[in-house]
Amino acid sequence: MLSSLGNPRQAAAQLMNFGLILSTAFMMWKGLSVISDSPSPIVVVLSGSMEPAFQRGDLLLLWNRNLFTETSVGEIVVYNVKDKDIPIVHRIISKFGTGPTAKLLTKGDNNDSDDTKLYTPGQNYLVREDIIGSVVGYMPFVGYVTIMLSEHPWMKTVMLGIMGLVVVLQRE
Repeated sequence: MLSSLGNPRQAAAQLMNFGLILSTAFMMWKGLSVISDSPSPIVVVLSGSMEPAFQRGDLLLLWNRNLFTETSVGEIVVYNVKDKDIPIVHRIISKFGTGPTAKLLTKGDNNDSDDTKLYTPGQNYLVREDIIGSVVGYMPFVGYVTIMLSEHPWMKTVMLGIMGLVVVLQRE
């Protein structure tokens, strides 16, 4: 089992295979980002604010190109608030104006009030540049892996260690 560690050429090949897997995943992510025009084309629902539409742990697919229609009332969008790291998934409940200068107001389906208290102090609405993307599809509960890894950081180390061992110890 550890015989591959004795052969430096085989160990180097296995490490390169591991690097290729990681770089392929990165290229796929960047490709999706370019195609969807979104810095984050896939996000995970982290709270229950959009229930029953989306549950905690759902994986959302985003699209940020308004090719034929503008962002409209009723659409579910993911947006960033300045000075906060976590994107928010909520529905547009009001729209004032048209085009890139339109003002948008959002609200979670499971929330009692709109999102003005979530916005940056002094901000009463979103503009189109705050939007990361509109939800075009989802996969239920697939994002729980991401939630578990963020809530329990030690699991990242264990998972990466196991992946590294599998790559190094595999036989060809």
